[in-house]
Amino acid sequence: MKRLIPIAILLMTNLTLFSQVDIDYQVPPIEILDLADVDMAPSMRIDDEGKHMVLISRNQYKSIAELSEKEMRLAGLRINPKTNISSRERFYNDLSVMEVGDQEATKVKGLPEEPRLSNFSWSPDEKYMAFTNTTNQGVELWVLDVDNAKAKKLTPDNLNANMGRPFTWFKNSESLLIKQLPKDRKPLIDKDEAVPTGPRISINEGQKAQNRTYQDLLEDKIDEANFEQLVRAEISKVDLKGNISPWMEAKMYRYMSFSPDGEYVLVTTIHKPFSYLVPYYRFPTDYNIYTKNGEHVKTIEEVPLTEEMPKGFMAVREGKRRIDWRNDRPATLVYAEALDGGDPEKEVDHRDQVYTWKAPFENEPQKLVKTFNRYSGVLWGSDNLALVYDYWWNTRKMKAYFINPEDRSKEPVIIMDRNYQDRYNDPGSPVTTKNKFGERIMQIDGDYIYLEGDGYSPEGILPFIDKFHIETHETERLWRAKANDQLERIMFALDMKKGKILTRIESKNKYPNYYIRDIRKENEKEAITFFKNPFESLSNVQKELIKYNREDGVALSATLYLPEDYDKNSGEKLPMLMWAYPYEFKDKASAGQITTSPNEFTYPWYGSPIFWVQRGFAILDDASFPIIGEGDEEPNDTFIKQLVANAKAAIDAVDSMGYVDTDKVAVGGHSYGAFMTANLLSHSDLFAAGIARSGAYNRTLTPFGFQAEERNYWEAPEIYYNMSPFMHADEMNSNLLLIHGEADNNSGTYPMQSERYFNALKGLGANVRLVMLPKESHGYRARESVLHVLWEQDQWLMKYVKNIDKD
Repeated sequence: MKRLIPIAILLMTNLTLFSQVDIDYQVPPIEILDLADVDMAPSMRIDDEGKHMVLISRNQYKSIAELSEKEMRLAGLRINPKTNISSRERFYNDLSVMEVGDQEATKVKGLPEEPRLSNFSWSPDEKYMAFTNTTNQGVELWVLDVDNAKAKKLTPDNLNANMGRPFTWFKNSESLLIKQLPKDRKPLIDKDEAVPTGPRISINEGQKAQNRTYQDLLEDKIDEANFEQLVRAEISKVDLKGNISPWMEAKMYRYMSFSPDGEYVLVTTIHKPFSYLVPYYRFPTDYNIYTKNGEHVKTIEEVPLTEEMPKGFMAVREGKRRIDWRNDRPATLVYAEALDGGDPEKEVDHRDQVYTWKAPFENEPQKLVKTFNRYSGVLWGSDNLALVYDYWWNTRKMKAYFINPEDRSKEPVIIMDRNYQDRYNDPGSPVTTKNKFGERIMQIDGDYIYLEGDGYSPEGILPFIDKFHIETHETERLWRAKANDQLERIMFALDMKKGKILTRIESKNKYPNYYIRDIRKENEKEAITFFKNPFESLSNVQKELIKYNREDGVALSATLYLPEDYDKNSGEKLPMLMWAYPYEFKDKASAGQITTSPNEFTYPWYGSPIFWVQRGFAILDDASFPIIGEGDEEPNDTFIKQLVANAKAAIDAVDSMGYVDTDKVAVGGHSYGAFMTANLLSHSDLFAAGIARSGAYNRTLTPFGFQAEERNYWEAPEIYYNMSPFMHADEMNSNLLLIHGEADNNSGTYPMQSERYFNALKGLGANVRLVMLPKESHGYRARESVLHVLWEQDQWLMKYVKNIDKD
């Protein structure tokens, strides 16, 4: 159908007359503002015994002033060089403590005057919680005494949090290792003032380095120097009285991890040479073991710069990787090495060899097990039982198998071999418990373990607890959530011997709260939080899960919202906004499974389309957009055809119910959903308008793979061309709103993607508007930005969808 563009309200008409528009931040209409600008309930941290809770509160948004603080983008990191913490850190501003069973929380005393809190971490004995506070000058370490609800500062604001959490607890819960700014730190170099001494030159001597399009990479020697100064740290020890003593000299530290018995520390450091092609986590990295007193014991691995790896998502580097502590032993490492050279294209019987290495690391490592696919972890249980996981992305297959860590001559016993996208047949994951070291291991009860699962099913999301026989593999269901008008999810098992689990219960108009449930008694549960619903105006919005089929028979679903006062029998046709995100599958059965619930709380977060149900729209959210490639066919081989088929099926489903005006349908999405939106507007005539946020539109700018496509451009040029909306800009026949953060850090979604696409559409006469959000990344954080985005979307939808002149 041909879309006619009307003359609408004067403001929006004027906005489209010129290439650039100078306006201040705007706010959406009151119906949307009242939902978008509310005080949120706190998040909750509960101890493993289910006795104490710490409630952590924050403002919903940052301010644009906070986002405007100085930021340095180096090697994949975004750093505030003044405060030495991530410039994108999400801060909290209040703490409270509750005992389970209490109705009221106790406000924590002693917090700083203007708190900016983050990096929360329980002590091993869970009597304390450590956290950082960021001042105007730097990062401090604080500790909360949970029993007394009192907080105190342990260090000055000189911690280095540029590489993440800058502390870790000693196992005795009496001290912490901390990363502090080194005393010999050199001043940072201002690139704007530095005088170049020569050109930047990169070379390659025949090696293949098919890396994805990373952002925020190092660019020159100045970046290298600044990166080194910003990540260098001294490691010190601080006790709960605030006494600080040196532990290790300044280096570029990434990670610190105590052995289960607390006697050793695994420390990773990075060093030169740096790279301009890959982020910091592929720089040369050393793994070293120290005693808890800082004495060097063993160098475990020296990983070189990793710019080149074999092609494919399942490619890995050679050498020891996934190095970690074995949870059920005092001080034993576990790690994997590739048996295929890290090359997924090699035909081998086993992909990885897993090893263990016992302290003091004087003997040779011991072979534990060979994995069929790529190793993904071990869940330890007892001397004679552990569960090994592996997976293979290309087939979407995963395996789990029991092994005997003490008798390694015994063959692994496979207990699970399935498509991990098949959510209906997910048997669940073993319930864990804490051992004598305070580490989580598989809970074993005689001949049984326990499994907890999400419970996706054709009947809805019905989480469960099963008892699993280790030898026979038979299961006994102990508990399953009821199929009713509520959604109950398992958070974690507190005490399986007593049948105690922590769950969260919600409904479409009941805000989520936490409960302790006794699974041995059918109806016995105790509410432990009492958060109130901040979105009361949505309480009576009509909501249902609809199911329908694509033209090729693939089962699809979506959540449909209708205005509270809409009479389904009136015959009135509503404008509709559809929001979606494409996912790739290797089989139709998994693609058609339902993984959403109409009983989920209606939560209008900033990126949600639900706001517009208050503006008279029907909303089709989480519409299924599977892209399927079975057998030798890859999903993207028929991407456009499947995309349009998904959209048509969704519109037809709501149209058949009599609710929607098919001339007034809009589509929107974020990131890959934006890519989807632009393609739908170019390759179909289904939509009056579209909203595309933070997307990528020219796949030749991501030539070594994107999303789930691992073929490079030269292997599949027609795929890259046909899937690129940029290449089909001349076919755009609708109204497109493009929104993008100017500081997008997501791989592939450079701001340039939206800018170049806009220029192409403008040059070809399309009706398009580009909104670039200052200081914003891939997701939007500032209150000013979020409210303006909502305003932009509302103006666009009202003009080009709801109030469009069809004549």
